[in-house]
Order: sequence, then structure tokens, then C-alpha cells
Amino acid sequence: MPSMNFDNEVAIVTGAGGGLGRCHALELARRGARVVVNDLGSAVDGTGASISAAQAVVDEIASAGGTAIANGDSVATEEGGAAIVAAALDTFGQVDILINNAGILRDAAFKNMTAEQVEAVISVHLSGAFHVTRAVWPVMREQNYGRIVQTTSGTGLFGNFGQANYGAAKMGLVGMMHVLAIEGARNGIAINAVAPIARTRMTETIMGEAGKAMDPELVTPVVVYLSHRDCDRTAHIYSVGAGKVRRVFIGVTKGVENTSLTAESVAEAIEEIEDATTFTIRGGPAKE
Repeated sequence: MPSMNFDNEVAIVTGAGGGLGRCHALELARRGARVVVNDLGSAVDGTGASISAAQAVVDEIASAGGTAIANGDSVATEEGGAAIVAAALDTFGQVDILINNAGILRDAAFKNMTAEQVEAVISVHLSGAFHVTRAVWPVMREQNYGRIVQTTSGTGLFGNFGQANYGAAKMGLVGMMHVLAIEGARNGIAINAVAPIARTRMTETIMGEAGKAMDPELVTPVVVYLSHRDCDRTAHIYSVGAGKVRRVFIGVTKGVENTSLTAESVAEAIEEIEDATTFTIRGGPAKE
């Protein structure tokens, strides 16, 4: 098939100073997109700030002949989200693609987890995606086109010890995706999600030997596809890692129907209720 280029398009990639975001920004730029490389430049736990990480990626893009600007605003505030989009509009005059990738970790077993650890993670992952998306939404509606990619996680979809805050934030991004897919359909806005399995600054300490095969570059092709105007998918989730790409979906079993339900009848029918032999996939805008 023809090469998937992004000439005359503008992309915002949050958390693009390293890891997955850097790979996404570099590849989009290589394919012709003008890129806003956003990164607060914080530590893994979200503390500190520096524009140097974002600028280093911009320098890589420029040295390869691409066009990009660095942005160090925080996604965690409404003002920061608006400033990121404003930077794109002021410099390039448009925004066609948004990759919500910024994230931090504050891991702890639930019995030890504090409200501050929950709030900090949700403010970057979930609220951060909301703030930037909310700022870009009227732009995409006005131009009747947009591509948005959410970065969810297997922790949100399936669970992982010590990451209740992270899992809640990441599954929240899926809920946002489903709603925005419905609301954006009439204006040509598609939104999908990837659940990456990759070796990054956030994961290298917990992946061990398995991480050697988990190059972040192997996630980027799916993100690039979902960012392209030829992609006709919306409200889809893809698990991506080590060269494997699989769709994750929310399904509803055939279940049972009983207008005289009791706790006892539910107990008796639970195997039939949970039987996933026949199911319906849910999610995305309703077909007209």
C-alpha cells in the first residue's frame, strides 16, 4: 500500500521527551508531520521540570530534516493543556493529531497508598489527557477532522499489583475514548487507544530480562497508523509490544433473562451468565 505520510499535518505528542513519546514524535516527523514535542522534563514520579528532554528530541528531529518545537507546559492543569495547544496554533496554525502519552508513576500496595499518590497520577494521566484534549477539541471540530490516540495500559485493562492509582487512571482513559468516539464522529474525529508493553524509563526497573525484547519503537507503528487520516477505526484498543499487535475489546455475554431474578437464581445461572462462547463487542459510535 502507499506510504502513510503526514505532509502538511501538525501533531502534538505529550510526554515526548523520552521513551514511547520520543519514538512517536520522531516517526511522525520523519513522515512529514510538524510536531509539538511536549514534556515537563520531570522525574518518573512527576517531580521537577526541565525543557531539556523535549529540546533534545526537537534537535533530533531537526537534524534529520524535520520540523518541531519543544514545549515544557504541564498537562496536569487546565492552563497547561491550553498552553500546549496554543503553542501548536501559534507556531503552525493547526492541530490534526494528538497523542496523549504523558505519565508518571507513584506505585504502592493499596494498603500503603495515599490520597496524594492517587491524585498525582490521575492528574497527569487522566486529567492531563482531558486538559489537552479539551483544548484541541474545538479546533478539530471546526476543521471537521482529527486523530487522537490515548495511551492506556494493561494495568488498567487487567490489573497489576501496586498500581491501583495508575490502573484507575488508565482505565479512565478508555472511558473517555468511548464517549469522545461518539461525540466526535460527526466531525470526523477518531479516537483510539494503545496499551503498550515497552521498555521505558518508567518500566525498565520492573521488566527485568523480559524488557530486552520490548523496544518502544515496536509500539510506534500502531500509533502512527491510528494517527493517519486513512485509519477508519474509532474506539478501538490495541495491546502492542515486542512486535505483537492484538485488539482488546469490551464484550457482553449472551447471559440470561429472568424477570423473577433472585440471588439464588443468579447463583444457579452464574455459569451461563459468564459463558463467553457467544458475545457482543461493545464500544464506539452507534451504526446508523
